Amino acid sequence: MKIVVLASGSEGNSTFISVDNHKFLIDMGKNAKYIKEHLESIGEDPKEIEAVIISHTHDDHVSALKVFLNKYHPVVYVTEKQYYDLEYLKDYQDVVIYDDDIYIDKIKIESIKTSHDVSDSRNFIIKVQDEKVVYLTDTGYLNRKYFSKLQNAKYYLFESNHDVEMLLNGKYPKWLKQRIVGTQGHLSNKDSSFYLSKLIGENTKKIILMHLSKENNREDLALETLFNTLKEYDIEFSNVICAKQNEVTGVCDDKDIVFGKN
Repeated sequence: MKIVVLASGSEGNSTFISVDNHKFLIDMGKNAKYIKEHLESIGEDPKEIEAVIISHTHDDHVSALKVFLNKYHPVVYVTEKQYYDLEYLKDYQDVVIYDDDIYIDKIKIESIKTSHDVSDSRNFIIKVQDEKVVYLTDTGYLNRKYFSKLQNAKYYLFESNHDVEMLLNGKYPKWLKQRIVGTQGHLSNKDSSFYLSKLIGENTKKIILMHLSKENNREDLALETLFNTLKEYDIEFSNVICAKQNEVTGVCDDKDIVFGKN
C-alpha cells in the first residue's frame, strides 16, 4: 500500500492511494497541472489513475476535477447529491454513484456520513485484508456511532484544522468564525486530538494531521495539542506529521513506528 497526500488545506486537497496495482485519488482540489506534476514527482503517471473518489463538492476538493477527467478519463465516484452539484458530470461517461461502500477489486472503501456545510459530505475507511486506513477531514464533529469502525487503523489521515484561540482572536469575520467552529465546520486541534486518543490502537503506525488552516493554525500547535492529549490518556505515540498545502507527504513506509513500540 502506498499513500501520499498531494495537497491538504484551504487551497486544495488531494490524496493518492495505490493498492495491489490499483491507483486512485480521494478528492481533486488545486488544479490539474498541480496534480499531474505532483503525481509525477512521486513516480506516478496520471494516466494510470483509474478512479477519483469525491468526499464533497467544495471547490478546494473538486477544482481540478473537470480538467483532469477530460484529459485522463478515470472513473469518478460521487454520491447522488454530489452528482447534481457538479453539472459537468452529466456529460461524462464514467460516473459511479455511491451511497455506502465502494469496491475496487479487493479494496473496500466504506463511506461514512459527516457533518459539513454542503449537500453531502463523506469520509472513508479503506480496507484491504487486515489493513485499514481512515481518511477523515472537513467535518464539524465525529459521531460516536462510527468509533468502532474507525478504531485501530494502520494509518489516520485526520483533520486538525484550527487552533480555537487563534481563530477567535484572528481577522476572520464573525460569521466565518462561527461557521468554522460550528457543527458543520471543521475539527479543531483539540477536537481532533480527543478523537484520535479514542481511536488509535496497537496496529496504528502513523497519523497525518490534515487540512491545517494557514491563518488559524500552526504545525507546532497542532502537534503539541495532540501529544499533550495523548499524554493525558497515558498513550505513547510519536509518529505524527502534518500534511502540507503545496508539498507531497509520504505515508506508507516500512520504517514507520508501530504504536506501543516506540
